[in-house]
Amino acid sequence: MLSLIVKAGGPGSFVVWQTIFNRLMPELTVIDWHDKTADLASIDYAFVWQPEPGRLAQMPRLKAILSVAAGVDHILTDPDLPANLPVIRMGGEDTAAQMQDYVRWAVFSLLREAPRWHSAQHKQIWARQGVPPVRLSSETPVGIMGLGALGSAVAQSLVQAGFPVVGWSQHKKSYDHITSYAGTAELETFLRSCSILVCLLPETSLTRGIITCDVLKQLQKPAGLINVGRGRLVVTSDLLRALDDGTLHNAVLDVFEHEPLPAESPLWSHPGVLITPHVASEASRTARAGYVVGVIRAFERGEDVPLRYDPQKGY
Repeated sequence: MLSLIVKAGGPGSFVVWQTIFNRLMPELTVIDWHDKTADLASIDYAFVWQPEPGRLAQMPRLKAILSVAAGVDHILTDPDLPANLPVIRMGGEDTAAQMQDYVRWAVFSLLREAPRWHSAQHKQIWARQGVPPVRLSSETPVGIMGLGALGSAVAQSLVQAGFPVVGWSQHKKSYDHITSYAGTAELETFLRSCSILVCLLPETSLTRGIITCDVLKQLQKPAGLINVGRGRLVVTSDLLRALDDGTLHNAVLDVFEHEPLPAESPLWSHPGVLITPHVASEASRTARAGYVVGVIRAFERGEDVPLRYDPQKGY
């Protein structure tokens, strides 16, 4: 019988996860990460969020590690992580659909000055004076940095919503109604082609700190930024400088270098910023468990699975 150890949502969440997995895959033995009596040598798969360093190395039968989230940084920081062990990012239709909904909301929020109205509401100001001219979606090009599984889904969703969409990634992609740019040589052309920049890149040595003042200056005015990728993709001091000097008109931020965002961060009170607490795409437990079951079954059939972390690419 196959076994799965679960660390997701805290000790009190295990019973819920166990119930869902038992319904979806009755033949799977589900083990609580926090169970000190668990036989670690018998575990086939791990479904985890921020596993304590060294614990996964105590599971010699482990076939794959599945991330609770789309990112796997919280797993890869383990210095004792067994080499060549497959690490699988969270995926599935629910994950993509939630990201599509969030980014559409964020783009329309920047298009219609939501940060401005939110700030005015907080101050109880009827702020009709000095309102920028209203732009239409058809007049507002949106650029997607990162055309992977989530980025491509978001890009196509924005096309359907009526926005001109361009995309940028390390390698050229081909999608209907989306102009694709690739590599360092085409980055400036891409940036100059969009007004609202949506960052959906993974964090790698190449992408860390990629959003700087120089990058934001390339965007069409009024420029907007939406970061739903990783917090360390953005140089925070550059972001604040760009917001203050008018280089960047507004921003929606869901991820940050330090989470929770420290109370003393000036981003909290900046009138051009909307903040959400890393909630852009949180698929339901049932959807995530269903994805995990699908991955396990594919592994057991000897099939390759999508969203497998590639050390050469860094994502």
